Amino acid sequence: MAAAGDDVRSLERLLRHRYGELVEDITADESFVTRRTFGCLSCYLHGRLKLALAEGRAHWDGVLVATAKEHHASLRRTVAALRPHPVLGKWLYLAASGDSFEDDARRLAALALADDPRIGVEPTPRRERARGRRTRSRTRAHRRRSA
Repeated sequence: MAAAGDDVRSLERLLRHRYGELVEDITADESFVTRRTFGCLSCYLHGRLKLALAEGRAHWDGVLVATAKEHHASLRRTVAALRPHPVLGKWLYLAASGDSFEDDARRLAALALADDPRIGVEPTPRRERARGRRTRSRTRAHRRRSA
């Protein structure tokens, strides 16, 4: 479970995002947390990455749905505007330029909140930083000062 400070920061990040209001309902779940990933705001529920809000150029402006290819057809029947993302092919993409974008984004948020098994991927474990080891540049700088 996230710390109280993380909960507040996650909510603030979501509400500051251009599309955050559209998926705001996901904040009702106590497992909700956000992270900044590759210029997107990644939204986690139930310990899994569910949605990523992207604000940028084509293919990076809308909602990315973290899913497996085996769920594409079923999700596209549920939300017809979804398309495979051209860069992240295993994920689906809802373009902000679509006519039904706002309604579809809210629908995806509802599916994510309901823990629909078609939406979400397990996050890759974060690598732990080495403790007590100096980086090469710090070691060289230390040697120069010592000499």
